[in-house]
Amino acid sequence: MMLSEIQHLVRSRYVFPDVAAEIAVALDAVVLTGTDEAADAVTLSAALQSVNGDRHLRVQHCPGGVPSQVDEESVRAWFAQVVRDEGPGITEVRRLGGRAGLVALGAIIPPPEHVGPAAAAAFTLLAGLERLVLDLRGCLGGVPESVALLVSHLAGDEPVHLQDLVARDGTVVRSCTTPSVTPKVPADVAVDVLTSARTFSGGEELAYDLQALGRARVVGEITGGGAHPREAFDLTAHLQLHVPTAVPVNAVTGTNWEGVGVLPDLACPASRALDVALATDRRPGPALR
Repeated sequence: MMLSEIQHLVRSRYVFPDVAAEIAVALDAVVLTGTDEAADAVTLSAALQSVNGDRHLRVQHCPGGVPSQVDEESVRAWFAQVVRDEGPGITEVRRLGGRAGLVALGAIIPPPEHVGPAAAAAFTLLAGLERLVLDLRGCLGGVPESVALLVSHLAGDEPVHLQDLVARDGTVVRSCTTPSVTPKVPADVAVDVLTSARTFSGGEELAYDLQALGRARVVGEITGGGAHPREAFDLTAHLQLHVPTAVPVNAVTGTNWEGVGVLPDLACPASRALDVALATDRRPGPALR
C-alpha cells in the first residue's frame, strides 16, 4: 500500500514528469521490511534517487514523529519550534580583527519573521567592516524568501532579480531582493562565503546567488548539489516523503546547482576555509548585475 502511494505521489507531483515515470518503475523492485521503518526509509530513498540522483527526493525517518506540514499554519508552527530549540537561523556573530567580521548560519534558515530580526541585529553589530565572512558550512537548507532577505542586506538600493522557481505546470514564482531591508552592508565591503560538502539546499542557494551576482567569493568545498524545492507527504507516523515540485532558474546563470553543487572560487578543506579566506587578499566583486 505504501509503495503504491509513493508511486502515485511521484508520478503526479515530481517536477519532471518523464523522470517521474522511470522512478515509479524503479520502485517496483523495492522490498520493504515492514517492521524497520528506519531501514525502509534508506531503501526507499535509494530507489527514489536511483534514476537521476535528486537528493531532495527521499523518504525521511523521523523517530520523534513526522513534522506536520499539511498546511501553512502547521509549517509555521514547526519552524517556530525549531527556532525555540535551535535559534533564529544565525548562530554566531563576531569581529575577527583587522576590521573583518563573521556571521555563521545554523542548519536551517527559518522564515523571514524569525531570521529577519536576527540578520538585522547581526549586520548592525558588524557595522564598519572592511571584510565580511558568511559561514554556511553547517547550513543544510531553508526558506527561499529568507535567502532573498539575507541577500538583500548585501545588495544595493534597487531590486535585484535572483531566480525564478518554475513549477511542473509552468507556473513561475520570481524571487527578488527587498531594497528596504536594513542595514545594508556597503558595496565596498568584500564578502567571502564559506562552504562544505554538507552545505545543502537553501544554504547552497545563498552561496550560489551571491557568487552569481559577483558579490561574494566562495571559499571551501563543493556543496551537496540539491537545488529543487520540495513538498512533504506523511506516509506513516514516522515516515515522510519529500517530492521536489519546482526548478530554480538563476537570473544570471540561467541554471542552478542541482547535481553539481556550488563550485568554490577558492577550493580548500572546509576545516581550513576561514583561515584561507582571511589569509587571501579579497577585493570587492563587480557591481551587481
